[in-house]
Amino acid sequence: MAIPTTPLKTTGSSASVVNPRMAMAVATTIFFMWGFLTSLNDVLIPHLKAVFELNYARAMLVQFTFFGAYFLMSLPAGRLVARLGYKNGIVAGLVIAGIGALGFWPAAALRVYEGFLASLFVLATGITVLQVAANPYVALLGPEQTASSRLTLAQALNSLGTTLAPLFGGLLILGTTVKSGDQIDALPAAEQLAYRAAEAQSVQGPYVGLAIALVLLAVFVYLFRLPPLSEATEQADKSHHTLMDALRQPHVLFGVLAIFFYVGAEVSIGSFLVNYLSMPEIGGLTEQQATNYVSLYWGGAMIGRFAGSALLVRLSPRKLLAGFAVANVVLLALTLMSSGQTALYCIVATGLFNSIMFPTIFALGIERLGPLTNKASSLLIMAIVGGALIPLLQGVLADRIGLHHSFIVPLLCYGYVIFYGLVGSRPRTGNGQGG
Repeated sequence: MAIPTTPLKTTGSSASVVNPRMAMAVATTIFFMWGFLTSLNDVLIPHLKAVFELNYARAMLVQFTFFGAYFLMSLPAGRLVARLGYKNGIVAGLVIAGIGALGFWPAAALRVYEGFLASLFVLATGITVLQVAANPYVALLGPEQTASSRLTLAQALNSLGTTLAPLFGGLLILGTTVKSGDQIDALPAAEQLAYRAAEAQSVQGPYVGLAIALVLLAVFVYLFRLPPLSEATEQADKSHHTLMDALRQPHVLFGVLAIFFYVGAEVSIGSFLVNYLSMPEIGGLTEQQATNYVSLYWGGAMIGRFAGSALLVRLSPRKLLAGFAVANVVLLALTLMSSGQTALYCIVATGLFNSIMFPTIFALGIERLGPLTNKASSLLIMAIVGGALIPLLQGVLADRIGLHHSFIVPLLCYGYVIFYGLVGSRPRTGNGQGG
């Protein structure tokens, strides 16, 4: 993918020429890191579930905490980035995420589940700041006509991170068999201490390593001569529109719900995959073996993103969105009605059809809004909180009717996406907001 080669200049008195290729390489590394950290939750959940002997609902508090931070911290993150500028906002986000990752050390040493949740909230807050800062930064890092190309490249690196993280986590976190409380109590005292130490270290090492990497990356970004582009963050919204004004547009309201249900379904499937594929009647895999399929799930989204971008040039985005949602409803129905290899491959294949959903829903949700576009964008980002609530709902259902049948939850979520693609995404004519 071509990156513009016209040199960029930093603002300020000591302006210096910046190679845009280098600036883009640094920026896309940020996308890789937050994709990696987000997908690592899919490995962390089964580990903490076994260590703390949690039911499915309590285990899903990991995603509830992580994605809840998007909802609670997106507006404060926007104000922080507006004050610091994009470059320093990226640095701040990396440092905050690093502090959150470092919190896994005491949480694992003390074996306190709530300590993990608190650390995850701080980590997710840092990622929220990165989301707010890095997306527009990449869009502005060159000519306007090539902004979509740069964002596509950055999102591909994000997908690469989500694909590699389960393999990394499976090797380092799920590489040892977790014993039950009764099994641990039956061990001699010395062996109990040794086991507890090994159990904690399996989480401490990877996350402390990530904390170091995040802080080093923050230092590198701070020292690297990236174009600040801070003037773009200082442009105040001169209009007097509110979030409620945007929600009064039906396609925005339906779009917020579509993001909520889509993200919830995608995160929920990924969160339960390791436990689901470990079931004897489905895959009978070890947890470490199951992480390979989690990687395939997220890798399918990466492949589908490239294929979908080509299809969107020729096909209606509404019809393609609905078609991909139909495919996932069919795959989940087959999963619910079958077992063994059929159920395994159908559930993993849903990742391929997740690929175009977020950017397509987002684009349709802000269509023809004129001055309401920024408000609608904020609402759509806040709707990522679906990744907090839908997995929790499926966890409660899994505890009552079993994990296999609980996948009715994401199936219904994709059913709503079909409605949005075919009906709910069409802007109301004569709303006076479009352009």
